[in-house]
Amino acid sequence: MAGFFSRASRAKTERREGSQPAPLRPIAITDAERRVELLDSFEAAGLGWFWATDAEGRLIYLSDNAAKELDWTQGEAIGKSLSELFIPEKVDDPDRPERPLAFLLRARNSISQLNVRLAIEGREVWWEIAGKPQFDEQERFTGYRGSAKDITASRENRRDAERLAQYDPVTGLANSHRMNRRLAELLKAYRNSKRTCALLMVDLDRFKQINDSLGHAAGDELLKQVAARLERIIGSKGEIARRSADSFQIVLPDMDDRGALGDLSQRVIQMLSQAYSINDSRAVVGTSVGVAIAPYDGLDPEGLISAADLALHAAKSGGRGQYRFYSAELKDGAKHRRQIEEDLRDAIENGQVVMHYQPLVCAKTHMVRGCEALMRWNHPDRGAISPEDFISVAEEIGIVGEMGEWALNEVCRQAAEWPLELRVAVNVSPMQFAHDNFPQIVANALKQSGLTPERLELEITESVFLGDAGRTQRIFEELKALGVKLALDDFGTGYSSLSYLRTAPFDKIKIDQSFVRGATEEGNNNAAILSAIVSLADALDMETVAEGVEAKDELDLVTKRGATLVQGYIFARAMPHAELLERLEAGELKYEPRGPAKYRATRKTVFRRIGLIHEDSRYRVVMRNLSKTGARIEGLMDVPLGTEVVLDLGNGQLAVATVRRSKGSVQGVEFETPLISDGADGLCTRHRVSPYQIEAAGSPLTTLPQDPYSLIMAGRGEASSKRKFVEVEVGTPKAGTSY
Repeated sequence: MAGFFSRASRAKTERREGSQPAPLRPIAITDAERRVELLDSFEAAGLGWFWATDAEGRLIYLSDNAAKELDWTQGEAIGKSLSELFIPEKVDDPDRPERPLAFLLRARNSISQLNVRLAIEGREVWWEIAGKPQFDEQERFTGYRGSAKDITASRENRRDAERLAQYDPVTGLANSHRMNRRLAELLKAYRNSKRTCALLMVDLDRFKQINDSLGHAAGDELLKQVAARLERIIGSKGEIARRSADSFQIVLPDMDDRGALGDLSQRVIQMLSQAYSINDSRAVVGTSVGVAIAPYDGLDPEGLISAADLALHAAKSGGRGQYRFYSAELKDGAKHRRQIEEDLRDAIENGQVVMHYQPLVCAKTHMVRGCEALMRWNHPDRGAISPEDFISVAEEIGIVGEMGEWALNEVCRQAAEWPLELRVAVNVSPMQFAHDNFPQIVANALKQSGLTPERLELEITESVFLGDAGRTQRIFEELKALGVKLALDDFGTGYSSLSYLRTAPFDKIKIDQSFVRGATEEGNNNAAILSAIVSLADALDMETVAEGVEAKDELDLVTKRGATLVQGYIFARAMPHAELLERLEAGELKYEPRGPAKYRATRKTVFRRIGLIHEDSRYRVVMRNLSKTGARIEGLMDVPLGTEVVLDLGNGQLAVATVRRSKGSVQGVEFETPLISDGADGLCTRHRVSPYQIEAAGSPLTTLPQDPYSLIMAGRGEASSKRKFVEVEVGTPKAGTSY
């Protein structure tokens, strides 16, 4: 067409000014020559091409320009069948059913705007073809006549646009829009087929520091590396999406084993927390993970995402670098957290926050060598509130720096009153440490209190190394110039890397209690880890503190392995300042170890009513304590040893157990399958009662209720067997009673 109109344009310009226009010469149907000229112009302009086949479907004509575009020699395509030349597009959309090309040709149907890929090697070329079947006077089929145009470029543009709408441009992962649509499809299909699906929310802790200190380009590069690590961890087990600036979603079909999900979450945390190399700089970020499982925790995308978000928030609140499973209690926890936030701002001003002190005792002589200052909040209405709860809230609402400065001043003031030159350790929040004026705050506290700098020890966790390593090093140098001591707290549990020990001027390494726990058990590697940490500290001329020592065999082990100091209940709990001062003034400097002879799996003291199922009967009992391997219960009389029971721990958690100890109304039971960590300070079962089981018993499908067992049994009628045990009433313990 361009060629045709270009000749008309030239004719117009060649007319002399004032000359008469040439007479109109319409192209008649019978004017074959000019009609062919028109078609030639159309082909030459690249607006489209023509093709024709014979009755056998073999190509008898193809526009010359089309062959040239494909680097075909003249006549190379002639004789090939259309089904051999073209590969039709596969359409996955069920709302757009397409007839394959072979079917259309066999049925001699018209072809309209059919996208086909040319069967040529080394290139991806797409055409849009149209064609109509031709018949002679006797209605005999003679072949197809059709047109084609190259849509390769427009197709690529459309594909790029679709990708931008569904994929994150930085990491190449699916974006939240695509993942939410995919999650909706999965949950709908899995609900019909009674399958499960886990959702992990992964959040990068303090990613903003990377952007602020190294720039957005460095932040983008870090995100690419994070995505690559996630893809290596997850592999073909699930799908990954970037949810927001610093968070990711992982969907894991057919996973409801919380043991496996906990292990996977811990691996994600460990892998993503390793150092990244970005533009010749070293960057470290932390990671927190929230886990929710459908249909237990949510039936639709909104419910499941909300549950995973609550679990993620709990993980971040617990100190970051952790994972949490969703539980119904998290909703109550969120309400409790809001109440803490409302009251925390006034707590210091109202004198509700005080400092307690836990002795650090020489491993060999058992003489006190120093104390760690620990913040305590005694709420007038709610009683003691755990530091794990209120410190994380203080970080979120931006007052942790203010609280930390108050604590530093208070500790320095109180330690200056001690009759002995003991060292005092103060915990420093990573957010507090991050402020450029932190060394000046320390200097002011020393000056106002009169405490000598060498008596002040600042305990710093590994998370301070997140972000700009150079800036962190400068703060260390300014603190050391003041003369204070530095201790690396909770070594080995966070964003561990030996590289920063080469330059960070630490005086002490505190061995986290997780390496002390179970170190005396046969086959446990913690003892070897203890030896390695002590040897490393000795080589770097640093002291070591073994934290959380409670049993005498643990004390013997850490002493033999060379720990310098010991901290834990084996010697003393944290005590108010007045009590410590009284002891120091009395010269009571030696602590005698008090505790069990041997370590046993930690039993969490509890007092709550649970269900006990034996045969077809259900009883109400009280659980006194709980460990991974068993529990102590009270409420049934004279249960024989070896009796097999099921403990209903609530929220669909059923633990098969055997009675190993029994005296009166108290029994000790051993679990058939050990419980697992819930990522916090609690324990949970690997599996729970499935909502699909409840649905099968006649109830509508919902997320897991508090007492699903009762719903299942409700559909079975009354138990046929007689109850074999007698229930006895167990009273509520008095305040201060310990079980």
